[in-house]
Amino acid sequence: AASLSTDEISFTKEATGYLIKKATRDTIQTLEVEIADTDYDIQTGLMYRTSMNNDQAMLFVFKEEQELSFYMKNTQIALDIIYLKADGTIVSFVENAKPMDETLLPSAGPAQYALEIKAGLAEKWGLDVGDVFVWE
Repeated sequence: AASLSTDEISFTKEATGYLIKKATRDTIQTLEVEIADTDYDIQTGLMYRTSMNNDQAMLFVFKEEQELSFYMKNTQIALDIIYLKADGTIVSFVENAKPMDETLLPSAGPAQYALEIKAGLAEKWGLDVGDVFVWE
């Protein structure tokens, strides 16, 4: 039987984001950001993608702060999921979310945004709760 192949979904840079250390106000990392702000984009997220660069991120935008919960269904890349308050402050993060796992990964408090980056980068970059993400 012929195998079905889907076209690789390419990354679309829609904004530039900056992770900022709260204590020093230094920029920890500059990211190319793809924005998911429609129901379809939010539900699809990074599903079906097979690669992602260290300077790429997907930002999920919700209408208001709420308890957010993500899972890794159909997601082939291990990720760090960073939950952000309305002002961009990090509420909590989930490190090394396992590909294809349907376990719910909730935020530790109300969040309006979720930022997905490659697994291991939150630790590598020394991110802490209270650090800030801004984008333009």
